[in-house]
Amino acid sequence: MAGQNILEFTDGNFDKEVLNSDLPVLVDFWAEWCAPCHMIAPAVAAVASEYSGRVKVGKVNVDYNSQTAARYMIRGIPTLLLFRGGKVVNQRVGAVGKAEIIRMIEPQLG
Repeated sequence: MAGQNILEFTDGNFDKEVLNSDLPVLVDFWAEWCAPCHMIAPAVAAVASEYSGRVKVGKVNVDYNSQTAARYMIRGIPTLLLFRGGKVVNQRVGAVGKAEIIRMIEPQLG
């Protein structure tokens, strides 16, 4: 479900792509069967496009990357985690809109 400006994070690349990133990173934990995950996908894609170059945006499919999901104690999806400097600095669980995602990100910029 990755697309333009949206990366695919996996158990294998998570540390390199997320924890070691110079940019803030928005991570969308999702699964193919999750209807609310599909509902927020357009908002995540819009944020990825609008904040390109300032925020890295990617998705973790919890069905195929259970180690990363367990590491961050993902109990419900969709879950959005915002990382900065290798640490979680903000999070939302459930279907949220674009405005709420922007409210997560803005304090971490500048």
